[in-house]
Amino acid sequence: MTYQETLDYLFSQLPMFQRQGAMAFKKDLTNIRLLCAELDNPQDKFPSIHIAGTNGKGSVTHLLGAIFQAAGYKVGLYTSPHYKDFRERIKINGTYISESYVINFVQNYKDHFNKIKPSFFEITVAMAFDYFASEKVDIAIIETGLGGRLDSTNIITPLLSVITNIGLDHIQFLGETLPEIAGEKAGIIKENIPVVIGEKHPETESVFRKKAKEQNAPIYFAEENFNFKLKKETYEKIIGEFYLQDEIYIKNIEINLSGKFQNKNITTAIQAFHVFKNNMIKFNLKLIMD
Repeated sequence: MTYQETLDYLFSQLPMFQRQGAMAFKKDLTNIRLLCAELDNPQDKFPSIHIAGTNGKGSVTHLLGAIFQAAGYKVGLYTSPHYKDFRERIKINGTYISESYVINFVQNYKDHFNKIKPSFFEITVAMAFDYFASEKVDIAIIETGLGGRLDSTNIITPLLSVITNIGLDHIQFLGETLPEIAGEKAGIIKENIPVVIGEKHPETESVFRKKAKEQNAPIYFAEENFNFKLKKETYEKIIGEFYLQDEIYIKNIEINLSGKFQNKNITTAIQAFHVFKNNMIKFNLKLIMD
């Protein structure tokens, strides 16, 4: 198969939400578990951070990836959707997965696809896990596709979970109210795994606190701890300072993102890295660069 033939197979022959709508929504994680079992469960072979939310999860994923890469880690990123190139979904230190890896993955496991009948998204998730495991990444930042509880990425056991914010998205699948949607997103909260919540909202706070308590998961609301003070903004970047409570945490940080709405995403990413850094011994990982 050529690379284009491989993409044609992925897009045309397998069910995906954009082609089949509600028919492509899976009510459980059976298929992705079966598929990853055939791959020898690659999702268990690298440390990860799991990110969900209505808006901002892509920005937070890339911000965390950049922070960890700057700290010296080999960082895998799984994001969706892609815009121009399918390979945008799967990157290591900013470099796309190779066309040859995509081709070989599909060729090697095509018989399993035909047997299990996974969706397009399930295959891309399994491909990312397989790639990150084979390349021995130090950390992988995994973004959910839809929701959280039933999202194909939710078979990982991350070191840290992050939920950016909650809005009325995909109500036909996730619920018609903010608490119902929050309940689905909260499905990524795992037992004893710290969770960072990007935005504190009166309709959803209790949902997250209750789930975290049930799972004995330490919970952190970013805006309770960190405050970003904007000093300068251009079309290409923003410059500001981070405060932890009332103490300066980072001076004169420059970030190549524009728009005031990014302040919350940046705060969420900084809180997430702060929690991660403070749990290095527990995670049995070393901070390569302070």
